[in-house]
This record gives sequence, C-alpha cells and structure tokens, in this order.
Amino acid sequence: MKWAEVSILTTHEATDVVAEIYHDIGAQGVVIEDPELLNSYIDSGMWDFSDIQRAEDTEIVTVKAYLPMDEDLDGRLRDFEQRIKKFREVEGDGITKGSCEISWKSVQDEDWSDNWKKYFHPEKVGGMIVIKPTWEDYTASPDDIVIELDPGAAFGTGTHPTTAMCIRELEKLVRGGMRVFDVGTGSGVLSIAAAKLGASDVTAMDYDRTAVNVAAENIRENHVEDIVKTGISDILKSFDGKADLVVANIIADIIIRLFEELDAHLAPGGKLLASGIITERVADVTEACIANGFVVDKVIEEKGWAAMVISRGEDK
Repeated sequence: MKWAEVSILTTHEATDVVAEIYHDIGAQGVVIEDPELLNSYIDSGMWDFSDIQRAEDTEIVTVKAYLPMDEDLDGRLRDFEQRIKKFREVEGDGITKGSCEISWKSVQDEDWSDNWKKYFHPEKVGGMIVIKPTWEDYTASPDDIVIELDPGAAFGTGTHPTTAMCIRELEKLVRGGMRVFDVGTGSGVLSIAAAKLGASDVTAMDYDRTAVNVAAENIRENHVEDIVKTGISDILKSFDGKADLVVANIIADIIIRLFEELDAHLAPGGKLLASGIITERVADVTEACIANGFVVDKVIEEKGWAAMVISRGEDK
C-alpha cells in the first residue's frame, strides 16, 4: 500500500500542537525527528548510530505523519495546511512555531515500517525490563523481564524517553492483581510490561486500528493475551469500569482532554501515569489536572520530555 509521508519543519515547543493537528486529520501515527534526541542517543550508545553524524542545528524539529493515498488525501492535505496556517497566525500563545514548511512524498509500507529496524537493538530500559526486537538475539540474566517487540507501523520501540520513563515508573507502581488501562497503546509495550510485572487485568486501546493490530500481535508474542485485551477507543470512551492504574503515553493536549473522562474510570486510590509531554507543556497539564480535582504526585523529566504521576486529591 502507498502512503503520503507528510513532513513539517517546526520547533520543539510546537510539536505537541502539530501532532494533535495530524491526529485530527486521521494520520496513521506521528514521527518526531528531534536532533537533540538524536544527539543524545549517539552520545549514550543506546542505538547503533555508527553511520549517522551528530546534528549541528538542534533547533529545527521535523514532525512526520502518514496518510493513506486514497480519494481523501487531497482534502486532508488542504485541511492540514489550513490548520497550520491558523496556528502560525495565532499571537500571544507563547509558542515559537518556526517556519512550518510543509512537504510530502509517496512511500511504500516497507519504506517506513522496516528500514529503521537496523538501528533497534535489545536494551534494558528499566531496573528489570529489557526491550528485545523480535528479530534480535539476547541472553537474559535471571532478573530480566524481557519484552519481545515488533513495533511495525505503531511507532513504539520502548526506548524513547517518554516510554522508558513510563516503564521505569510501572516497575514501581504495578502491584500483583492490579487492573490497568493503557490509553493510546501504540505497539502495546506498556500493557505487556504491566502484565509481566504482575497486573492481572489489562485493557490496551488505541484510536488507530493499525496500532491495535500491532499491539495484539506483540501481546500474543509475549504470551500475555489471557491478561491483556485490545480494542479501539477515542481516549477512555470505550473502556469499561475502573482501573487501579491508567497509563497514557500520548501528547499533552490529549492528556488534558483525558481528565474530563478520568474520574469515571479511575478506582479509589488509583493513579494516572501520563507521558508524551514536552517539558514546556507540564504547566498546562498541571493546570488541567488541578481544575479537574486531581493532584500531581511526581514529575519525571528526561531529554526535554516529562512523565507525570497523578492521583485524586481526596485519595492522598
């Protein structure tokens, strides 16, 4: 199948808004090419970047998304251009927007779902959890909890700071027998981690059907299909009942919307683990949190991204 790879040049602080616009026009996943993050990966040796040079200009971020090349493409591209134009024209919002130069090209599935695999290797992202690509070999130590992962078209390798922070917090938050909701599950990595850490009932949902299919395959690969159920949901709308822990590794604007539905889906004493938040948007998420009767227990920051542990005020 052919896809339109749509790219926009913007700034770190505008990535959240651009990602939300992509989401609104029906993009099948978003990729953020952040030169600061690339440099940090090269410096840390996390991935095999032997053929890639350090970025000199770290101010310009490229945000890409993928749209099916069908009869709706022209309309979606026009809608995207108009929304970006309105975003650029807004004054006084405190967001530096950059050039917002837009381009697109046609790609095949294999061009963007497979080529990155040569850079993705096993990595211990938490105290116990190791993310292992399904196509790589790895000799586990006795204390390792290994997650076999093929992100496919779901854009979630588990090694990005937003996901790695979530995994480290899951190691602290998940208790045996816990019920967990994973909002915007992507590749399913956080749901699988929760199940392997002892959760007995996990629901993993995403707005994107492709992501749900990828997550279901990864769940089967890790033999936790008896614990983790998958489905399609716009934020929390299709989730049933209440969870002890709600995990949402998405973007700030969707997390802010999530608070309107959270009370109906969070059990007494429960926690929200929210990530995918650029550090510049922590204040916005905090404001929405407090306005809806919740409190921020903890903020973790790494490489320009933040994760937040949140609870009800009366539960503290």
